[in-house]
Amino acid sequence: MKIEQLTRTYRYDGMDLPVPPHLAADPQQLRAYHATLYPAILNAEAVDVGVSNGVHVTEYRRAVGTKG
Repeated sequence: MKIEQLTRTYRYDGMDLPVPPHLAADPQQLRAYHATLYPAILNAEAVDVGVSNGVHVTEYRRAVGTKG
């Protein structure tokens, strides 16, 4: 059996977002941090895309719909 450490990456609109080490363990605080960079993340859905090339990817997908 082989154990591999995966790094976690958060993506929004095709861009990899920074993950400060002090927020890496708290997804809600990390989302708030990312929302300071891109406010639409507050309403976006966090989708677990899976593992790709040794990196666990979570993607923020914008909510699509109409207003009102």
